[in-house]
Amino acid sequence: QVQLVESGGGLVQAGGSLRLSCAASGRSLSSYSKGWFRQAPGKEREFVAAITWSGSMTYYSDSVKGRFTISRDNAKNTVTLQMNSLQPEDTAVYYCAFKYSSGYYSRAQDYNYWGQGTQVTVSS
Repeated sequence: QVQLVESGGGLVQAGGSLRLSCAASGRSLSSYSKGWFRQAPGKEREFVAAITWSGSMTYYSDSVKGRFTISRDNAKNTVTLQMNSLQPEDTAVYYCAFKYSSGYYSRAQDYNYWGQGTQVTVSS
């Protein structure tokens, strides 16, 4: 029902900024809760940020709080992740995910739809 495509990844220097976008297609997209996750080689998929379907509440992991901002534009069917003050530890493949719910979810297993991911590499 839902297809997601991430874009905006690339190579940046430590301290730099990057904006990731998630383009969605399908039906009733505004009714989904939305999240961003990341996964580095050899590690588990990690929660990064989430936003409720209304956009009234946002949530962040402790490792990115204060540096990353999640937002959504229902008219454009996009979800963005603005990343500032990037560090080498942020290097990973970043995924967007949707769940048909108005709630808050931070576990990967709670999401139903996933994009293919976009690589973010931060050099020192």
